[in-house]
Amino acid sequence: MFFRVSSARALIVGLAVTTVSAISQISIKGSKFFTDDGNQFYIKGVAYQLTPHDPLLDTNQCTVDASLMHELGANAIRVYHVGPTGDHKGCMDAFAAKGIYVFADLDTFNTQINQDDVHWNQSQLTAFTKVLDEFVQFDNTAGVFIGNEVITMANGSDAAPYIKAAVRDVKSYRDSKKIRKVPIGYSAADIAELRPMLQNYLVCGTDPSESIDFFALNAYEWCGSSSYTVSGYDQLTKNVTGYPVPIFFSETGCNTNRPRDFADQSAILGDQMDSYWSGAIIYEWIEEANDYGLIQYGDRTNSSESILDGYPRSGTPTPISPDFNNLKSQWATLSPTGVKESAYSPTNSPPPCPSSTHDGWRINGDVSLPTLGQTYTAGATPTGTATGSAASATATKKGTASGRKEITGMTIGLVGVMFGFMWWL
Repeated sequence: MFFRVSSARALIVGLAVTTVSAISQISIKGSKFFTDDGNQFYIKGVAYQLTPHDPLLDTNQCTVDASLMHELGANAIRVYHVGPTGDHKGCMDAFAAKGIYVFADLDTFNTQINQDDVHWNQSQLTAFTKVLDEFVQFDNTAGVFIGNEVITMANGSDAAPYIKAAVRDVKSYRDSKKIRKVPIGYSAADIAELRPMLQNYLVCGTDPSESIDFFALNAYEWCGSSSYTVSGYDQLTKNVTGYPVPIFFSETGCNTNRPRDFADQSAILGDQMDSYWSGAIIYEWIEEANDYGLIQYGDRTNSSESILDGYPRSGTPTPISPDFNNLKSQWATLSPTGVKESAYSPTNSPPPCPSSTHDGWRINGDVSLPTLGQTYTAGATPTGTATGSAASATATKKGTASGRKEITGMTIGLVGVMFGFMWWL
């Protein structure tokens, strides 16, 4: 269905985003996020990707969505695919006006580091830095992801040095341009055999220019009537108590037990975890075939107008009951204050670079990073001197939900599907 908007309403929306309240920039000190006024920042976010394409170009849609997100209690969104061109100011201002920050992925389906064909080249770097250049100008850009679930299987760990090489080169570009040091992080799949090694590898070593600024995890382990221990969140926390950079959940919200009550938020943003974790991003804003949506833009239809897989992609957002209100109620009771930046003196140092393991992790120690333009050749991964062994993780209980970079149905939608968003007066 189309999103119909009157000329008068469009004018009101336009005026609403022209008077944007100032929003503090986010920076990192040690293992915590802070706002400019020195308050620790905890993420209450939602994944926001309405189509496979850039969702931050439609100011009217962003404005109505931002308003409802504010009612929900959200202070951040994660966007998986954005472009370097087009006018993003309207959407970014609309979210800033509601106190909402943006975490954006630098890669796309065509430029991402791929574990099946591992390489890092100039065209990828150029594409990444163009996105960075576009979004660094907005104060509510809280951070960017260098990759999302690049590694999803054991032999995929050969791609890990290429992730660090990408971090190295994007940071070098950022610093040479003397632009704001927007934090650069990575979003990982929750694979017990690889997780502790990967999270440590991405911050180990003596050169911070090669390390991520934050680490995030896509985890769907807390399902239904679970608990801090049954879900394995206790083990996740055990493995990050000494982590030197911020860590948060970049996707969560298992839906195998309906309705979702989002009880895990009370652990993540409560006393059990808020000393170590910086919040969570709920998957996801829009209702799709995967049934993760918090809102819908209308009933499912067979019409081909402004939809994918029968789900409208724009319009007036309507909360899905009771999930929307369940999350709203959880967040309303959770307001961790953390520590003031002025009173915080980080003591955590980079962990040892992990040794290779028999059950999956193949990078042995602090290996030499690939150069720009290098392609991985099987069996040719360099090895370094391992500076320690990674802590073993107890396999955590996982739900059947899969929060992936590919929005359900959208990978297919990229082939042969063209979207035409129109505004009817």
